[in-house]
Amino acid sequence: MIPLSILDLAPVCEGSGPQQAFANMLDLARHAERWGYRRYWLAEHHNMPGIASAATSVLIGHVAGGTSTIRVGAGGIMLPNHSPLQVAEQFGTLASLYPGRIDLGLGRAPGTDHPTARALRRYFDSADQFPQDVTELLHYFEPAQPGQSVQAVPGAGVDVPVWLLGSSLFSARLSAAMGLPFAFASHFAPDSMDEALALYRRDFRPSERLQQPYAILALNVVASESEAQSRRLFTTQQQSFVNLRRGRPGQIPPPLDDIEAFWEPHEKAGVERALACTVLGDSAQVAEGMRVFAERHRPDEMLLTANIFDHGARLRSFELAMQAWTTANR
Repeated sequence: MIPLSILDLAPVCEGSGPQQAFANMLDLARHAERWGYRRYWLAEHHNMPGIASAATSVLIGHVAGGTSTIRVGAGGIMLPNHSPLQVAEQFGTLASLYPGRIDLGLGRAPGTDHPTARALRRYFDSADQFPQDVTELLHYFEPAQPGQSVQAVPGAGVDVPVWLLGSSLFSARLSAAMGLPFAFASHFAPDSMDEALALYRRDFRPSERLQQPYAILALNVVASESEAQSRRLFTTQQQSFVNLRRGRPGQIPPPLDDIEAFWEPHEKAGVERALACTVLGDSAQVAEGMRVFAERHRPDEMLLTANIFDHGARLRSFELAMQAWTTANR
Protein backbone atom coordinates (compact mmCIF):
# COMPACT_ATOMS: atom_id res chain seq x y z
CA MET A 1 0.00 0.00 0.00
CA ILE A 2 1.28 3.45 -0.89
CA PRO A 3 1.97 5.25 2.41
CA LEU A 4 0.01 8.36 3.37
CA SER A 5 1.43 11.42 5.10
CA ILE A 6 0.09 14.84 6.14
CA LEU A 7 1.12 18.37 5.19
CA ASP A 8 0.00 21.00 7.71
CA LEU A 9 0.25 24.79 7.62
CA ALA A 10 -0.93 25.34 11.21
CA PRO A 11 -3.99 27.23 9.90
CA VAL A 12 -5.28 30.19 11.91
CA CYS A 13 -9.05 30.28 11.57
CA GLU A 14 -11.21 33.38 11.80
CA GLY A 15 -12.06 34.12 15.41
CA SER A 16 -9.02 32.23 16.64
CA GLY A 17 -5.27 32.74 16.93
CA PRO A 18 -1.87 31.02 16.73
CA GLN A 19 -2.15 29.49 20.20
CA GLN A 20 -5.24 27.53 19.16
CA ALA A 21 -3.66 26.72 15.81
CA PHE A 22 -0.70 25.13 17.59
CA ALA A 23 -2.98 23.14 19.90
CA ASN A 24 -4.90 21.87 16.87
CA MET A 25 -1.63 21.06 15.10
CA LEU A 26 -0.36 18.83 17.89
CA ASP A 27 -3.76 17.21 18.31
CA LEU A 28 -3.89 16.34 14.62
CA ALA A 29 -0.33 14.97 14.70
CA ARG A 30 -1.14 12.71 17.62
CA HIS A 31 -4.24 11.41 15.86
CA ALA A 32 -2.27 10.95 12.63
CA GLU A 33 0.27 8.83 14.47
CA ARG A 34 -2.48 6.56 15.82
CA TRP A 35 -4.17 6.32 12.43
CA GLY A 36 -0.99 5.17 10.69
CA TYR A 37 0.22 8.20 8.74
CA ARG A 38 3.94 7.99 7.98
CA ARG A 39 4.98 11.66 8.18
CA TYR A 40 3.73 14.96 9.50
CA TRP A 41 5.25 17.87 7.63
CA LEU A 42 4.97 21.60 8.29
CA ALA A 43 5.56 24.31 5.69
CA GLU A 44 7.38 27.62 6.11
CA HIS A 45 5.38 30.75 5.25
CA HIS A 46 5.82 34.35 6.39
CA ASN A 47 3.53 37.37 6.67
CA MET A 48 0.43 35.20 6.17
CA PRO A 49 -2.30 35.87 8.76
CA GLY A 50 -3.86 32.45 8.17
CA ILE A 51 -0.66 30.39 8.46
CA ALA A 52 1.19 30.08 11.78
CA SER A 53 4.09 27.83 10.69
CA ALA A 54 6.68 30.59 10.16
CA ALA A 55 9.06 29.24 12.83
CA THR A 56 8.96 25.83 11.20
CA SER A 57 11.83 24.13 13.02
CA VAL A 58 10.42 25.23 16.39
CA LEU A 59 7.07 23.64 15.58
CA ILE A 60 8.72 20.47 14.30
CA GLY A 61 10.38 20.12 17.70
CA HIS A 62 7.05 20.71 19.44
CA VAL A 63 5.26 18.07 17.35
CA ALA A 64 8.10 15.55 17.63
CA GLY A 65 8.18 16.04 21.39
CA GLY A 66 4.43 15.46 21.62
CA THR A 67 4.44 12.27 19.53
CA SER A 68 6.37 9.01 19.63
CA THR A 69 6.80 7.29 16.28
CA ILE A 70 5.57 9.41 13.37
CA ARG A 71 8.24 11.13 11.28
CA VAL A 72 8.09 14.92 11.60
CA GLY A 73 9.65 17.37 9.21
CA ALA A 74 9.61 20.39 6.97
CA GLY A 75 7.70 20.47 3.74
CA GLY A 76 9.57 22.63 3.58
CA ILE A 77 12.21 25.02 4.76
CA MET A 78 12.57 27.81 2.21
CA LEU A 79 16.34 27.82 1.87
CA PRO A 80 16.69 31.33 0.34
CA ASN A 81 15.51 32.68 3.71
CA HIS A 82 18.29 30.98 5.69
CA SER A 83 21.97 30.26 5.73
CA PRO A 84 22.71 26.57 5.08
CA LEU A 85 24.75 26.40 8.28
CA GLN A 86 21.83 27.57 10.43
CA VAL A 87 19.50 25.03 8.84
CA ALA A 88 22.05 22.26 9.40
CA GLU A 89 22.40 23.26 13.06
CA GLN A 90 18.63 23.41 13.59
CA PHE A 91 17.92 20.05 12.00
CA GLY A 92 21.04 18.48 13.45
CA THR A 93 19.65 19.48 16.83
CA LEU A 94 16.19 18.10 16.02
CA ALA A 95 17.59 14.81 14.71
CA SER A 96 19.77 14.47 17.81
CA LEU A 97 16.74 14.99 20.04
CA TYR A 98 14.48 12.70 18.01
CA PRO A 99 16.73 10.19 16.20
CA GLY A 100 15.29 8.55 13.11
CA ARG A 101 12.20 10.77 13.03
CA ILE A 102 13.19 14.08 11.42
CA ASP A 103 12.87 14.99 7.72
CA LEU A 104 14.21 18.12 6.02
CA GLY A 105 12.44 19.24 2.86
CA LEU A 106 13.94 22.21 1.03
CA GLY A 107 12.26 24.72 -1.26
CA ARG A 108 13.82 27.45 -3.40
CA ALA A 109 10.96 29.97 -3.18
CA PRO A 110 10.93 32.43 -0.29
CA GLY A 111 7.44 31.44 0.84
CA THR A 112 6.42 35.07 1.09
CA ASP A 113 6.42 38.42 -0.74
CA HIS A 114 9.46 40.51 -1.66
CA PRO A 115 9.21 43.05 1.22
CA THR A 116 9.02 40.21 3.74
CA ALA A 117 11.94 38.42 2.08
CA ARG A 118 13.98 41.59 2.52
CA ALA A 119 12.85 41.83 6.15
CA LEU A 120 14.20 38.31 6.67
CA ARG A 121 17.63 39.76 5.79
CA ARG A 122 17.97 37.36 2.87
CA TYR A 123 17.03 38.07 -0.72
CA PHE A 124 14.87 36.31 -3.26
CA ASP A 125 17.78 36.60 -5.72
CA SER A 126 19.52 34.04 -3.57
CA ALA A 127 17.14 31.43 -5.01
CA ASP A 128 19.54 31.45 -7.96
CA GLN A 129 22.10 30.03 -5.53
CA PHE A 130 19.79 27.21 -4.47
CA PRO A 131 21.86 24.32 -5.92
CA GLN A 132 25.02 25.65 -4.26
CA ASP A 133 23.15 26.19 -0.98
CA VAL A 134 21.82 22.61 -1.06
CA THR A 135 25.33 21.28 -1.70
CA GLU A 136 26.69 23.34 1.18
CA LEU A 137 23.92 22.15 3.49
CA LEU A 138 24.49 18.49 2.63
CA HIS A 139 28.19 19.00 3.32
CA TYR A 140 27.44 20.12 6.88
CA PHE A 141 25.66 16.82 7.54
CA GLU A 142 28.73 14.82 6.52
CA PRO A 143 31.16 13.71 9.27
CA ALA A 144 33.50 16.56 10.11
CA GLN A 145 37.00 16.25 8.70
CA PRO A 146 40.25 17.12 10.51
CA GLY A 147 40.97 20.80 10.08
CA GLN A 148 37.45 21.62 8.82
CA SER A 149 37.06 25.30 9.62
CA VAL A 150 33.26 25.46 9.81
CA GLN A 151 31.18 22.65 11.29
CA ALA A 152 27.51 22.24 12.14
CA VAL A 153 27.40 21.43 15.86
CA PRO A 154 25.18 19.49 16.17
CA GLY A 155 24.69 18.38 12.59
CA ALA A 156 27.96 16.89 11.39
CA GLY A 157 27.53 13.15 11.00
CA VAL A 158 23.84 13.28 11.96
CA ASP A 159 21.40 11.32 9.79
CA VAL A 160 18.89 13.84 8.39
CA PRO A 161 17.05 12.75 5.24
CA VAL A 162 16.97 15.72 2.86
CA TRP A 163 14.22 16.17 0.26
CA LEU A 164 13.87 18.71 -2.51
CA LEU A 165 10.45 20.24 -3.01
CA GLY A 166 9.14 21.86 -6.15
CA SER A 167 6.27 22.97 -8.33
CA SER A 168 8.24 23.10 -11.58
CA LEU A 169 10.90 21.17 -13.47
CA PHE A 170 13.81 22.90 -11.72
CA SER A 171 13.75 20.93 -8.47
CA ALA A 172 12.81 17.71 -10.26
CA ARG A 173 15.94 18.04 -12.37
CA LEU A 174 18.10 18.98 -9.38
CA SER A 175 16.72 16.13 -7.23
CA ALA A 176 17.51 13.66 -9.98
CA ALA A 177 21.04 14.99 -10.49
CA MET A 178 21.82 14.97 -6.75
CA GLY A 179 20.18 11.62 -6.04
CA LEU A 180 17.70 13.00 -3.52
CA PRO A 181 14.03 12.20 -2.87
CA PHE A 182 11.57 14.62 -4.45
CA ALA A 183 8.20 16.00 -3.37
CA PHE A 184 5.98 17.84 -5.87
CA ALA A 185 3.49 20.52 -4.82
CA SER A 186 0.63 19.10 -6.87
CA HIS A 187 -1.89 20.26 -4.27
CA PHE A 188 -1.67 23.85 -5.53
CA ALA A 189 0.48 23.81 -8.72
CA PRO A 190 -0.32 20.65 -10.70
CA ASP A 191 0.43 21.90 -14.22
CA SER A 192 3.96 20.46 -14.47
CA MET A 193 3.38 17.41 -12.27
CA ASP A 194 3.49 14.70 -14.93
CA GLU A 195 6.48 16.17 -16.73
CA ALA A 196 8.41 16.77 -13.49
CA LEU A 197 7.75 13.25 -12.25
CA ALA A 198 8.82 11.68 -15.54
CA LEU A 199 11.97 13.82 -15.68
CA TYR A 200 12.90 12.95 -12.10
CA ARG A 201 12.51 9.23 -12.62
CA ARG A 202 14.23 9.20 -16.00
CA ASP A 203 17.29 11.24 -14.98
CA PHE A 204 17.73 10.02 -11.41
CA ARG A 205 21.33 9.25 -10.44
CA PRO A 206 21.86 7.01 -7.40
CA SER A 207 23.72 8.60 -4.50
CA GLU A 208 24.92 7.65 -1.05
CA ARG A 209 21.67 9.08 0.26
CA LEU A 210 19.28 7.31 -2.13
CA GLN A 211 19.70 4.39 -4.51
CA GLN A 212 16.33 4.54 -6.27
CA PRO A 213 14.08 7.51 -7.10
CA TYR A 214 11.45 8.25 -4.48
CA ALA A 215 8.68 10.73 -5.24
CA ILE A 216 5.92 12.15 -3.08
CA LEU A 217 2.89 13.83 -4.62
CA ALA A 218 0.66 16.16 -2.61
CA LEU A 219 -3.11 15.82 -2.82
CA ASN A 220 -6.01 17.80 -1.37
CA VAL A 221 -8.40 15.38 0.31
CA VAL A 222 -11.66 16.37 1.99
CA ALA A 223 -13.68 13.49 3.37
CA SER A 224 -16.91 13.52 5.35
CA GLU A 225 -20.18 11.64 5.62
CA SER A 226 -21.47 12.95 2.28
CA GLU A 227 -20.31 14.56 -0.95
CA ALA A 228 -22.43 17.65 -0.26
CA GLN A 229 -20.83 18.13 3.14
CA SER A 230 -17.33 17.69 1.73
CA ARG A 231 -17.97 20.19 -1.04
CA ARG A 232 -19.13 22.70 1.54
CA LEU A 233 -16.05 22.11 3.71
CA PHE A 234 -13.85 22.59 0.64
CA THR A 235 -15.19 26.12 0.10
CA THR A 236 -12.85 27.25 2.89
CA GLN A 237 -9.83 26.35 0.76
CA GLN A 238 -11.40 27.85 -2.34
CA GLN A 239 -12.05 31.16 -0.57
CA SER A 240 -8.49 31.26 0.76
CA PHE A 241 -7.08 30.92 -2.75
CA VAL A 242 -9.33 33.65 -4.11
CA ASN A 243 -8.48 35.99 -1.22
CA LEU A 244 -4.77 35.41 -1.82
CA ARG A 245 -5.10 36.20 -5.52
CA ARG A 246 -7.10 39.30 -4.70
CA GLY A 247 -4.16 40.47 -2.62
CA ARG A 248 -6.11 40.13 0.62
CA PRO A 249 -4.74 37.09 2.45
CA GLY A 250 -6.39 36.67 5.80
CA GLN A 251 -7.29 34.12 8.40
CA ILE A 252 -8.94 30.88 7.31
CA PRO A 253 -12.63 31.58 6.58
CA PRO A 254 -15.62 29.41 7.50
CA PRO A 255 -17.28 27.44 4.70
CA LEU A 256 -19.96 28.92 2.48
CA ASP A 257 -23.28 27.49 1.42
CA ASP A 258 -22.98 29.14 -1.99
CA ILE A 259 -19.44 29.49 -3.29
CA GLU A 260 -20.73 30.63 -6.68
CA ALA A 261 -21.88 33.91 -5.14
CA PHE A 262 -18.39 34.52 -3.79
CA TRP A 263 -16.15 34.38 -6.86
CA GLU A 264 -16.02 35.72 -10.38
CA PRO A 265 -15.88 33.28 -13.32
CA HIS A 266 -12.20 33.93 -13.97
CA GLU A 267 -11.41 33.40 -10.28
CA LYS A 268 -13.31 30.13 -10.30
CA ALA A 269 -11.39 28.94 -13.34
CA GLY A 270 -8.05 29.82 -11.75
CA VAL A 271 -8.85 28.09 -8.46
CA GLU A 272 -10.15 24.98 -10.17
CA ARG A 273 -6.94 24.75 -12.17
CA ALA A 274 -4.73 25.29 -9.13
CA LEU A 275 -6.68 22.78 -7.02
CA ALA A 276 -7.18 20.21 -9.76
CA CYS A 277 -5.49 17.56 -7.62
CA THR A 278 -8.36 17.30 -5.17
CA VAL A 279 -10.39 14.33 -4.00
CA LEU A 280 -13.54 14.89 -1.97
CA GLY A 281 -16.73 13.12 -0.96
CA ASP A 282 -17.76 10.29 1.32
CA SER A 283 -15.49 7.37 2.15
CA ALA A 284 -16.23 5.44 -1.03
CA GLN A 285 -15.72 8.48 -3.27
CA VAL A 286 -12.46 9.41 -1.54
CA ALA A 287 -11.14 5.85 -1.80
CA GLU A 288 -11.92 5.76 -5.51
CA GLY A 289 -10.47 9.21 -6.15
CA MET A 290 -7.25 8.37 -4.36
CA ARG A 291 -7.02 5.06 -6.21
CA VAL A 292 -7.38 6.77 -9.59
CA PHE A 293 -4.79 9.40 -8.68
CA ALA A 294 -2.33 6.75 -7.43
CA GLU A 295 -2.77 4.47 -10.44
CA ARG A 296 -2.31 7.31 -12.89
CA HIS A 297 0.78 8.91 -11.34
CA ARG A 298 2.34 6.04 -9.35
CA PRO A 299 3.75 8.10 -6.47
CA ASP A 300 5.86 6.34 -3.89
CA GLU A 301 3.94 8.21 -1.21
CA MET A 302 0.99 10.62 -1.04
CA LEU A 303 1.07 13.76 1.10
CA LEU A 304 -2.48 14.71 2.04
CA THR A 305 -3.54 18.21 2.99
CA ALA A 306 -6.91 19.66 3.98
CA ASN A 307 -7.59 23.28 4.88
CA ILE A 308 -10.84 22.76 6.80
CA PHE A 309 -12.23 25.45 9.11
CA ASP A 310 -13.62 23.26 11.89
CA HIS A 311 -10.97 21.27 13.72
CA GLY A 312 -13.28 18.35 14.42
CA ALA A 313 -14.25 18.12 10.77
CA ARG A 314 -10.58 18.28 9.80
CA LEU A 315 -9.72 15.42 12.13
CA ARG A 316 -12.61 13.40 10.76
CA SER A 317 -11.50 14.05 7.19
CA PHE A 318 -8.00 12.68 7.77
CA GLU A 319 -9.41 9.74 9.73
CA LEU A 320 -11.85 8.82 6.96
CA ALA A 321 -9.17 9.22 4.31
CA MET A 322 -6.87 6.74 6.04
CA GLN A 323 -9.72 4.30 6.74
CA ALA A 324 -10.87 4.46 3.12
CA TRP A 325 -7.34 4.00 1.75
CA THR A 326 -6.56 1.09 4.08
CA THR A 327 -9.84 -0.66 3.30
CA ALA A 328 -9.39 -0.20 -0.45
CA ASN A 329 -5.89 -1.72 -0.32
CA ARG A 330 -6.60 -4.83 1.72
